[in-house]
Amino acid sequence: MSFLAGKMGNMFRYATRPSGLTMLLFGLVLLAAPGSTFAQHGGGTAVGSGTSAGGAGAPSGVSEKDDLKNFHRAMEVQATDDQRAAFASIAKDLQDASDRLQLLQKAPASVSLPPEIETAAAVNHDLEKARTATRNFLASFSPAQKSALKEIIRKLEKADSDFDRESRSFDQLIQVAKPPAEQIAGSAAPLLRALTGFQSEQLSLGREMSILLLPADGQELAFTLPRVTNSLHLADQTVSIPTSATVARLSSAAGDNAHHLYRLQQTVDLSDLQQNFNLILRYQLTRSPRCGERVEIQQASLAPLAPASLAVVTLHYERWICPTGAGRASPVEVADGDGEIEIKLTPALDRNGLILNSEITRVVAQGALRQLLTSGDLGDALRHQIATSFLGAVQKSADPNALLPPVAQNSTTLQKAEFQDAGANQLILVLDGQLQLSDDQSAQFSQQLTQRLSAQAPPSH
Repeated sequence: MSFLAGKMGNMFRYATRPSGLTMLLFGLVLLAAPGSTFAQHGGGTAVGSGTSAGGAGAPSGVSEKDDLKNFHRAMEVQATDDQRAAFASIAKDLQDASDRLQLLQKAPASVSLPPEIETAAAVNHDLEKARTATRNFLASFSPAQKSALKEIIRKLEKADSDFDRESRSFDQLIQVAKPPAEQIAGSAAPLLRALTGFQSEQLSLGREMSILLLPADGQELAFTLPRVTNSLHLADQTVSIPTSATVARLSSAAGDNAHHLYRLQQTVDLSDLQQNFNLILRYQLTRSPRCGERVEIQQASLAPLAPASLAVVTLHYERWICPTGAGRASPVEVADGDGEIEIKLTPALDRNGLILNSEITRVVAQGALRQLLTSGDLGDALRHQIATSFLGAVQKSADPNALLPPVAQNSTTLQKAEFQDAGANQLILVLDGQLQLSDDQSAQFSQQLTQRLSAQAPPSH
């Protein structure tokens, strides 16, 4: 490992402020255990009242492949706790140097010289600390780590060659008595560019070693969770309901009760369900008993009506009675009619998750059928059944546990749910919530999450 030998004085100087997405690439490549889901239920029967449906279970339509070769390699190069701590310390020193370099680069010529020289000297101090720590960090590699990471180290060495050239020029400049401020600023710019290239390779090393660094307070931490797709199987038709989510850190607290607060925004794509809404209702609501009420769903549509949605259902209704005391006498039809009913479906939340409030907003029918739909049991039953069928179809996809790593499951407080128009009348369900995790849980959360993201990323070469 020639990279460790030779001229270390100006080696490993890099600086750039990483974004939340970049820092997320420091992932722990471990197999995450499948998560549990939480129950959802609700009730309500009267027209204009809330209705919800329950049921819980693991999402269907999700598959994971276990590549044993990649898994064993990941375990071989995985950093120890001491290596992670050392890497974090190095990153802090380098970030401090980066901040000072950016100040030097932006400093006007009118700024007095002593502060400029003092800042440049502080840059060297931070880089010297990082240099010593980096030597110790690389020396701690196990034989398996050195062997498996040799290609990444080679690339790091090449990037370091460019960096070393610029850092030497910078060192020589600040040794000159009272160098002009504009010269210092000019020398800082190419050094910063070289460090950026070096850091890119350093990030690759950290990613391969499953090292995680959360940005400091005040820096953004936002990333997208891997998409999960649930499937609803009806007869010979499969309805796909993909769900995605973003997580952003809101705040952190220090001390004995240290915790991190995250915002979770979940988006459920209901476009495929919209296209098959007629099939879903016909499959679940059409009934044709020998005696009693027969209902045939002829047409059904679903459209956004933010923050609600609107179900429009056309149906044919018949009522048949079976004569008593007549043995096997044929049933007699006593009523029939065609009608249309509009039902407003508004998402809401209770302590168990998503529910749907339903309200009949419009009825088109004549005679007895109109009365049954507006104030009778038929309208109330249809309202409840339609809401129940809809909620049952989206219930698993609305469960944040299906998206979150194990350590964060059952830790979400959902705060808001609404339907939205994603464009072209496409219906989506958006849920907002918060996660509160301790320091240890937050670290595990990021590690388990980045495992999933690493599994989706293309392999490094």
